[in-house]
Amino acid sequence: MNPGFRLRQARERLGLTYRDVQRASRALAETHTRPQFAVQISRLADIENAGVVPSLHKLYALSVVYHLSPLDIFRWYDIPLDRFLGDSISFAAPETHLMASPELGSATGFVDQTVRDSGGFGNFLGNPNITASNYRYGCIGLNDRRMDPILRPGSVVLIDVAVHRLQEFDWFNEYDRPLYFVELHDGYRCGWFQQEGTRLAMQPHPLSRCMPESWKTPDEAEIVGRVVSVLSRLPVRSKAPSPESPELPAHSSKKAL
Repeated sequence: MNPGFRLRQARERLGLTYRDVQRASRALAETHTRPQFAVQISRLADIENAGVVPSLHKLYALSVVYHLSPLDIFRWYDIPLDRFLGDSISFAAPETHLMASPELGSATGFVDQTVRDSGGFGNFLGNPNITASNYRYGCIGLNDRRMDPILRPGSVVLIDVAVHRLQEFDWFNEYDRPLYFVELHDGYRCGWFQQEGTRLAMQPHPLSRCMPESWKTPDEAEIVGRVVSVLSRLPVRSKAPSPESPELPAHSSKKAL
């Protein structure tokens, strides 16, 4: 169904005229001191009858005046919100970073559905005792080889943001050792960590040939949470070593932390 026609139906169900919408949107614009929220009569007519797509500000104003969810109007205009997570994963970035928070979308059920549809995370969040609002997504940058091959560049991780204490014992091999996501002033790290007084140290995977790093907590580094699930990319031939992932010299005497 034409989205402009749907907006017209929503307006008429509420008994609103073009002038009512114009008046209400102007009041919204004055409240937020954003003139972009105002929807003029001529523009509203074009949106309903001429297939004109409303700007973000006007879309928000119409959703407020019509008491609709902005996400519903996005869907009317064929914005595939239900494929957001999958599309995001398809376009990895060079730097490790946090992705959109499930907490925002969980109120609408949007993120709950995308999580369950993303094979690597579905079984975990399918547990009825677990709520998606407790988790964040993180993406391992294409230039970040610190934990390769445990975490391949471009992989997506699910982070339990309720866990901030490191588990430094009770693991037996590299696959048992917990992974954590850490925020720095200039970016993020994901991997193995240990606490030494006020210093938080990261131990890269030995095969990555990257050097250990450490930061002072909480001034320079803060634990975002513990990694509970990984959606891994297939290995891709890497280019020349990036400054983002410093390598150990061939005959380095640097010892692992």
